[in-house]
Amino acid sequence: MGSIPDPGEVTEVTSPSFDEFQRQTSLMTSCTLLWKELSDHFSCLEQDLMRKSEALKRKIQALDHETKASLESLKKREVTINGSVEITLDRVEEHAKAALKSLEEDENPDGEVDDGDGMLTLLKSLCWKMEAREFWKFVTARKKEIDVLREKIPEALAECVDPARFVLEAISEVFPVDKRGTERGNDLGWACVLMLESLIPVMVDPLIGKSRLLVTPSVKERAKKIADTWKASLEERGGIENVKTPDVHTFLQHLVTFGIVKKEDLQLYRKLVVGSAWRKQMPKLALSLGLGDELPDMIKELISRGQQLDAVHFSYEVGLVDRFPPVPLLKAFLRDAKKAAASILEDPNNTGRAAQQLAVRKEQSALRAVIKCIEEYKLESKFPLENLKKRLEQLEKGKTEKKRPAAVPANKRTRASNGGPMPPAKAGRSTNAYVSSFPSPPTYMRSPSHAQYPAAVPPYPSPPAPPAVYGNRSPPYPYSPEAAPPFAGAYPGAPMNYPAYGGYCNAIAPAYQQAYYR
Repeated sequence: MGSIPDPGEVTEVTSPSFDEFQRQTSLMTSCTLLWKELSDHFSCLEQDLMRKSEALKRKIQALDHETKASLESLKKREVTINGSVEITLDRVEEHAKAALKSLEEDENPDGEVDDGDGMLTLLKSLCWKMEAREFWKFVTARKKEIDVLREKIPEALAECVDPARFVLEAISEVFPVDKRGTERGNDLGWACVLMLESLIPVMVDPLIGKSRLLVTPSVKERAKKIADTWKASLEERGGIENVKTPDVHTFLQHLVTFGIVKKEDLQLYRKLVVGSAWRKQMPKLALSLGLGDELPDMIKELISRGQQLDAVHFSYEVGLVDRFPPVPLLKAFLRDAKKAAASILEDPNNTGRAAQQLAVRKEQSALRAVIKCIEEYKLESKFPLENLKKRLEQLEKGKTEKKRPAAVPANKRTRASNGGPMPPAKAGRSTNAYVSSFPSPPTYMRSPSHAQYPAAVPPYPSPPAPPAVYGNRSPPYPYSPEAAPPFAGAYPGAPMNYPAYGGYCNAIAPAYQQAYYR
């Protein structure tokens, strides 16, 4: 058995080691850090929950506000239905009476008008009678009076019993499919757009405004079918890239006018708008089509395609000028135009005056477009016009000089020194000299750009030596009608490689120097 220690016996107490102390200290530090991390984590969770709670409260308040506004709008629409219907019925009754009266009194059977009032009277008469085809013929025959038509057509359409159906019937000849067949002439998309734009203020509800259009369900359904037919015909037209801009404009205006925009077709609308971006109405149509969020990307796409002018117009129309400054875009447009003109001149397949004229026209059109844009948006202080106008004048002056006729009259001779006319030769002043109606052969006139060939034995007697007054000019050579043909042994051994006769009117050969884009 082991001995039991005596309680009274003094035993040695061992003191804790330094390693144990460090271990305990490290453990306490770890616990402290862990507690701090947990505390921070829970604090972040609490703050995140509070933010989400506040966001949910704001959304709930916004939804409550929208719900309240929607309910008020629905209530207002419901209350105003009877009033709008009564107003519409009264208007229909007035229009019916006016139509009957117009049928009894046909004041202008030939359709001739002298002024705006006469045009309005005739347009109203056609609207009262609901003669859509005659209305269409009248409008399309007066494209030069489009400003007057834009003012008078809305007032005339207001007299229709059913203006929406009237316009659809009027434009049905060319939209959604051109039915003119072999009789197709000028494009009539401008007339379709004009009538569709004029229809919008007529269909607005008289009590609650644009939020409700007075279109019958049958007409709206017909408008949807027309839009579907146009979209289905895209493949027959060769795709979006090959569709004419007037057709695209008519289609998009049709969607906006009748309020039949579809969210699933937004990408199609975007491609159509970008493809026809040069039209002034496209930015506003893009907003009406619900493309407001995509407009920045659309402007970037226009810039990447070299359509900086269209990008400037879009940025002003939709309020993105700060994001897309106009002056750098206009300068980039001019640089691209100069590069394109230079590439035309450098192309070996483009030679002669036609290539130079094409290059000059390209730069001129770019300069005119930029000047017009600067004047339209009042950018003279940021982009002065002096240099642009000076460059345009230089191009115009060079183009005018190139167009000057190079030929001289047959009875005039050319000075070799300065290209000016010389007095007629003695043969022309003699009474018995032979005068031909044809231009003188080039072998009798020395070109200032070529050396004189050695004289050969002439087939006819040589004339006397010319007087010294002629200097370095070519002396006259009189000849008679009995002489041998002019080319028979005139200058043997020398190649006949002269330029055209008209080139001798100047002291230098007619070379077209590439001085436009240095």
